[in-house]
Amino acid sequence: MTDVDNVRIVFEESSLTTLKIVIGLILFGIALDTKAEDFAAALRRPGVIAIGVIAQFVLLPAITFVLTLVLDLRGSVALGLILVACCPPGNVSNILTHRAGGDVALSVSMTAVSNLLAIFLMPLNVAFWGGLHPTGDKLLEEIDLSAVDMLLEIGLVIGVPFVAGIAIARLWPRVAATGHRIIGPISYVGLAAIIVIGVARNWDVFVDYIGIVLLAVFLHDALSLLLGYGIGRATRLPDASVRAMTFEVGIRNAGLGLLLVFTYFDGLGGMALVAAWWGIWDIVAGLAVAVAWRRVRGAAPSPSSGEPVATP
Repeated sequence: MTDVDNVRIVFEESSLTTLKIVIGLILFGIALDTKAEDFAAALRRPGVIAIGVIAQFVLLPAITFVLTLVLDLRGSVALGLILVACCPPGNVSNILTHRAGGDVALSVSMTAVSNLLAIFLMPLNVAFWGGLHPTGDKLLEEIDLSAVDMLLEIGLVIGVPFVAGIAIARLWPRVAATGHRIIGPISYVGLAAIIVIGVARNWDVFVDYIGIVLLAVFLHDALSLLLGYGIGRATRLPDASVRAMTFEVGIRNAGLGLLLVFTYFDGLGGMALVAAWWGIWDIVAGLAVAVAWRRVRGAAPSPSSGEPVATP
């Protein structure tokens, strides 16, 4: 069997264009549900937002890097985990927070801030941690990854839809509310369809190599969720905010990672498998946690319910 570092996943140009449109729609849908008041709310809780930003853009990539070393992963698999860890959250985190009875207002604010910061921090993080990795570094040299090029691509995919969505939400709130309810589900169904079709077209590769990434993705996803939970508890946030922090840190927009794999890494086998499987498993694991949380512990009191709210 060929080394997974030398495997390339077939992805047609038309499919890549469709993927870009779908990812843009996902971000557009997030923005339609984002209001200027969400950023104002974030400014009123700078300590909590800062905790989330540090957990997402500093601690999670660092923990991921250590995990790849402990598991002694192949370069492409390690880069795949690092790439996913550097992705911002999607609005699935908002849905799961609501399902778990968490602080949805905090979740929405963190998602908005994180996606804006990801435009600049994601390329730097991928280049930094990937460049440090003993096996991933060699692959990055072969690919000649440019952080500037990735910055421009992420700015186009995240920035343009995000700005457009926020503008529509500001000028035509009713249109934005209706659009969010339609675009959100459709875009995620579209992403799922792209992943399923991609797996079907590369079924032999998927069957031969999926075992290489199963344990790594399982452990990585669990660590991501535990990091969010642990940070929330360590900083003594209210229970509702802990639930929001858990999903904001633990849920990643793997679809964006998949797009970057095919745009800049030529469908590199291990990276594509990690991003595709993460996109499936992350939602399954997150939903299981949200449902269990709600059933076992009940809906957490919201910040407005009278429970004291810590404001770091």
